[in-house]
Amino acid sequence: MGLDKDLSSIQEARDLIASAHEAWKIWSKASQEEVDRVCAAMAEAGYHASERLGRLAQEETGYGVAAHKKLKNEFGSRMVWESIRDLRTVGVIGHDPDRRLVEIAWPMGVITALIPSTNPTSTALFKVLIAVKTRNAIVLSPHPSAVRCICEAAQTLAMAAESAGAPKGLIGCLSQVSLQGTQELMNHKRTALILATGGSAMVRAAHSTGKPAYGVGPGNVPVYVDRSADIEKAARYIVASKAFDYSTICATEQAVIADWPVAHQLAERMRAEGAYFTNEAETDALRKALFHPDGAMNTAVVGKSAQYVAGYAGFSIPDDVRILVTPLSKVSREEPLSREKLTTVLGWFEVDGWEQGCEYSIAMIETGGRGHTQIIYANDERVIMAFGLEKPVFRIVVNSMGTL
Repeated sequence: MGLDKDLSSIQEARDLIASAHEAWKIWSKASQEEVDRVCAAMAEAGYHASERLGRLAQEETGYGVAAHKKLKNEFGSRMVWESIRDLRTVGVIGHDPDRRLVEIAWPMGVITALIPSTNPTSTALFKVLIAVKTRNAIVLSPHPSAVRCICEAAQTLAMAAESAGAPKGLIGCLSQVSLQGTQELMNHKRTALILATGGSAMVRAAHSTGKPAYGVGPGNVPVYVDRSADIEKAARYIVASKAFDYSTICATEQAVIADWPVAHQLAERMRAEGAYFTNEAETDALRKALFHPDGAMNTAVVGKSAQYVAGYAGFSIPDDVRILVTPLSKVSREEPLSREKLTTVLGWFEVDGWEQGCEYSIAMIETGGRGHTQIIYANDERVIMAFGLEKPVFRIVVNSMGTL
């Protein structure tokens, strides 16, 4: 009689951590040249597998667009590597003689990484690269609905790493996933750091272990379009960004806050780019379709095309529509469409001036995206700076796409 699923998952977690720790004891003594050779090999392997992994991710989860996931995989492998390639992560990395301070890089040990279903393979590639670059070992805990593609991504990099000289077991992936197995990974005495990407509950669990943890949770990204903005560019970028991978990225735009003197022009430009503005009945149908009565998002419409979402809600739209835009009157927890929507539905508000745009933006952020992202389209430096000074977010994107 075999172990039940929970016990099997716990045992696999323990085995993976043990193997990773043994490999780390070897890898922690690697030279900078060895580290960079292994990481370069992994980045190339991930890049060349980007199309296959993107297709696997879309097929397994049913979320997003395979071609867009390929782009994310390319970014998460070769472009991430190019951005960190020249960083020193071994030995002395800084010296301030005036302060008599020497900075020495030393690895943490074994990292546990929680990987979401919305961006499974690209997140796996990125986390493995940054872990190995800093001479750490890493064990991935996949979302249950994306186990196969995440494990395939990890295996692709592990094989490349071992071929380039890394010790076996440095990169692991839990294949028998359960809540108990993931908890074992996070709480194991050999786990030194947790990288948690996913929903609020997952991030809270990571931070409650008492171990160092980096958490990236949900976003509710407002996009303020000021009267000073390049309206044509704003319309093109907003629609393209929201449509990218069917809006599975947590930094994707969630509602446009349009300054009223340019609101009509912006709406017309967005329609030309493939936006469909819903009427009152269609908007109400989307409220019911996207969210359960308890407020949780309906996973059946996550990462789906505008046509699929509209059909699910009970109405039809033209084939060339890329996103659905829902006119709204208030930002609140009682208005579900003012919250994060990981699908091709975008809220729409109209305001009078940047001060009111600021108020609506903060309300959206407080409703579900605190610490995440704000986007602003404007050419008035005074307005841009006002947004920069007042928003409780980690990054503010000016005249560019949230997703990219």
